Amino acid sequence: MKNFQIQLSITILAILYGFVFFADYIAPYNPCEQNNKASYASPSKFGVDTHGIYAYQQNCIYNPKSYKKETLNTKQKIYLEFFTPKKLISTRLAADIYRKTSSKANYKIYILGTDQLGRDNFSRLIHGAKPSLTVGFLALLIAFPIGALYGAISAYSSPFIDNILMRLAEAMMSFPSFYLLIILAALLPASLTNIERFALITIILSFTAWAGLSRVIRGILLSIKEENYVSSAKLMGASPQRIITQHLIPQSFSYLIVAATLSIPGFIIGESALSFLGFGINQPDPSWGNILSEAKELSNLFHRPQMLIYPSLLIFLAVYSYNVLGDYLRDKLDTQHL
Repeated sequence: MKNFQIQLSITILAILYGFVFFADYIAPYNPCEQNNKASYASPSKFGVDTHGIYAYQQNCIYNPKSYKKETLNTKQKIYLEFFTPKKLISTRLAADIYRKTSSKANYKIYILGTDQLGRDNFSRLIHGAKPSLTVGFLALLIAFPIGALYGAISAYSSPFIDNILMRLAEAMMSFPSFYLLIILAALLPASLTNIERFALITIILSFTAWAGLSRVIRGILLSIKEENYVSSAKLMGASPQRIITQHLIPQSFSYLIVAATLSIPGFIIGESALSFLGFGINQPDPSWGNILSEAKELSNLFHRPQMLIYPSLLIFLAVYSYNVLGDYLRDKLDTQHL
């Protein structure tokens, strides 16, 4: 059963990161492209016939009873074509199929419906994986070197310096991390572009993560620094910098690998929470958090539950997969005996 969970988790992560690397090919439309005539369109209804998979063209007309803005034009079939040179999924009008021609008209179908501005939910979810999934790795590149180096310096220093460094780390850890994230993110200027905002959010997430790691690294290295090879390096005249970077820190790599895998879900949730609350990636650029924020409206919860279900499911799958993978690596590397 556990092997199945590991295989499933790796498969899920491979698919999700496939969204990141091939978003332009997988997403059928521009995630920021608006269609005022397709506001809150329901997911397309599909069928199959001898020519392949098709959906009916959606003509959007507001219905005050159902809170929907679409009807089905059953006379206009739009067929799906897969693995075309430019897109994974493209559309073709039924008349073009019959005539074996190619029309320049742009007929759209919405696999998961649209949002309030008529933007394709499926395309936005695919492109939203970029900030939501990459933030974890970028935050690790900042937080883990700082935490590992800080913990190693503390472990190798004199008891007085060690005590001061650890008190500073504990003071950092005493702040409620989520509220600190909100405060720091709220201080970001409104004039920032989303790229600049994403970079600063990554730094903020890293700022709240290094302290706890440094304490654990320090505890691991306190016993290692008494080993014979460390003493031999001292006798041979190795500098403290060389001992810390080439003898102490490498001994904590097994723990760092496991800790990194288990920390990424926290960064994903942190970025999603900030974007959900309006302090992270702003519209029109998509992230799973700001896509989910539109679902909090009461009318959407009752009449368009897919706006809540799909981004929540993607966040859950990413976090679940990383946690399963982290537990597996912890069992394999047996960090308890480092």
